[in-house]
Amino acid sequence: LSRSPVPVLIRPPGPRPPSLKQDSNVSVTADPPTKTIMRRRARSLPSPAERRRELRSQQVRFVDSLGLDLEEVKVFKVQERPLIPQHVMFRLLMSSERAFGKSLELSLPHFKPCFPENLGAQADFLPRVRAQAVCLEHIVCSELGIAGTIQVLNLDYEKKVTVHYSFTNWRTSTDTAASWVSSGAEGERDAPGTDVFRFRLPVPPFILLPGALLEFAICYHVKGSNYWDNNNGCNYKLTCHSYKVTVPRECEDSMLHFT
Repeated sequence: LSRSPVPVLIRPPGPRPPSLKQDSNVSVTADPPTKTIMRRRARSLPSPAERRRELRSQQVRFVDSLGLDLEEVKVFKVQERPLIPQHVMFRLLMSSERAFGKSLELSLPHFKPCFPENLGAQADFLPRVRAQAVCLEHIVCSELGIAGTIQVLNLDYEKKVTVHYSFTNWRTSTDTAASWVSSGAEGERDAPGTDVFRFRLPVPPFILLPGALLEFAICYHVKGSNYWDNNNGCNYKLTCHSYKVTVPRECEDSMLHFT
């Protein structure tokens, strides 16, 4: 038997929405609306205000080829004479002499003793040591300072030798301890032998001016007693002098900085 096909219900389409009236002055596009893009400044970059603050906080230094300051602020009092550093005078003198084709000369200050440098070579040295128990033996002056040796009577194993010196006519003074070096002269009969001590006196550069005076005396402490050698009450004195040294031509260009 054949059956007739079952009819399929078809839903009719719904009503169409009313069409929108477009304004002729407004353009309609399918692109989404644009948004304002905020650009953020990188954190590593300072703001203009921060840059101004940094510039105000920065300090400018003027230095030479050795990194030393070329600027120094000093307020002078009334009737105070400015003191020109020696290295400045040297550079001015060097430039002047080179301009006139002269040989460069250096004025080097040094201390010179007002007494014999080698007192130990004198005939009465050992008798003086035995009489006062301590005597200056030898002294050497150089650019590094002043060095010397002292002989003392070996009165005991424990002993101390000190040099008292002053650059200010004893308004101020400094002490430096001498160190044991060796045994000196041997004793005769019941007389004790001697010991040799060495000392060094540093000389500050600002002291090295013509006419400066250095004085010192030696104190020997042993067995609770002090023995002095002060050059028969006059102290040992050294005065500052200067001598000129001619600089060879091949060394002139190498003297870039002199202090």
